[in-house]
Amino acid sequence: MSSVYEKYHLKQVINASGRMTILGVSTPAPEVVESVSYGLNHYFEMKDLVNHTGDYIAGLLQAESAVVVSCASAGIAQCVAGVIVKDNAWLLDNLHAAPLTVPHEIVVPKGHNVNYGAPVGTMVALGGGRLVEAGYSNECSAAQLAAAITPATAALLYVKSHHCVQKSHLSVAQAAEVAQQHGIPLIVDAAAEEDLRCYYQMGADLVIYSGAKAIEGPSSGLVVGRSRCVEWVKRQSNGIGRAMKVGKEGILGLTQAIERYLSQPKTSGSEMVQHMTPFIDQLNQLPGVTARVVWDSAGRDIARTEIHFDEALTGWATGDLVQALKNGDIAIYFRGYKANESIIEADVRSVTAAQLQTIFSRIDALLAERNNA
Repeated sequence: MSSVYEKYHLKQVINASGRMTILGVSTPAPEVVESVSYGLNHYFEMKDLVNHTGDYIAGLLQAESAVVVSCASAGIAQCVAGVIVKDNAWLLDNLHAAPLTVPHEIVVPKGHNVNYGAPVGTMVALGGGRLVEAGYSNECSAAQLAAAITPATAALLYVKSHHCVQKSHLSVAQAAEVAQQHGIPLIVDAAAEEDLRCYYQMGADLVIYSGAKAIEGPSSGLVVGRSRCVEWVKRQSNGIGRAMKVGKEGILGLTQAIERYLSQPKTSGSEMVQHMTPFIDQLNQLPGVTARVVWDSAGRDIARTEIHFDEALTGWATGDLVQALKNGDIAIYFRGYKANESIIEADVRSVTAAQLQTIFSRIDALLAERNNA
């Protein structure tokens, strides 16, 4: 639908950055789009829709319970509010105004207190919680996590993400053991993770996923967990969750996307390598450019192209080159987290062979333009 780009004066985008919120995350399959359309065009008793789709998803994932929410960030806020409010009807209505005398501190490894597009602490605060850091930026053991627990602790929060420090940090299973020893819930933010079962099976009480990232559903989120904890989250639809409600189309679309996700073969890292190899070979012919395969830092089976620029030879500061690629007639987005080290990464999962050729041609043209200036 190029007319949409023309009508609203939008640029077309090549997304080599991965499933990022700033680019609309992903492009759902036709059967998911059909479910969204069906939801938009029919009425439902929303409580039943929430409960029955949640039961259906829980059955697919072999979990006690599940609920669809509006996004993973909303999932964090509603999970935090849920473990604070629990079954307290008065506090459900007065969380925004009441001085909290119930446990409301959320303990997180310091290396997990990240900004993923918004600060983790903001979502915790939206849920009425106060973030407490455990350990250090470069280490957090089970003992260090446990040492931060006090009578004011409502839950532990573990953020499973490439944004977080990976080295010298305890595992989800170790965090679950700490939570069980202290009789408090463990919330796992697994927004972009691909395994929809493992963290629940490791002992997490609430696990949060983005519906639009690995699952490739509509804008939505998923909370999977123990029945009692998920019921606390559901109750927030009459609390802070009212401002974060998910529509009928999102619920049905995500349910279909999960069913499809579990039944479809996944693209393997080795297949990604095969897809990107011609692109890497082309890049390595450019002066001042070195490209190679790298693997996801959070341990997922995702291969990416790492591109290193020798700025003395290219004549470009890497950050400026990244911006120039965004500013072209077609906006090209990379993973630019290491631009300060003269490195960018290309995530090829949503990029066709023809688009990879366009990316190469654009980089080649920018480098030639600077060298001929």
